[in-house]
Amino acid sequence: MSTRDWQKSSYSAQGNACLYVSAPDNATIRLRESDEPDTILTTTPNALAALIHSAKAGRLDRLGEG
Repeated sequence: MSTRDWQKSSYSAQGNACLYVSAPDNATIRLRESDEPDTILTTTPNALAALIHSAKAGRLDRLGEG
């Protein structure tokens, strides 16, 4: 996959830890982080929307506790 297929998130600052997004078709979204560009998370638009909605609602705030 060429670098032109990826778009840097507007929320990413300059430097490290930048999030990149690629949507090669209407059914697939790919995410990667600048420090590990070969590690790619593939998901669907609906699943990503549900994750973002849950994060904004605070339902993931205590995920690592327990």
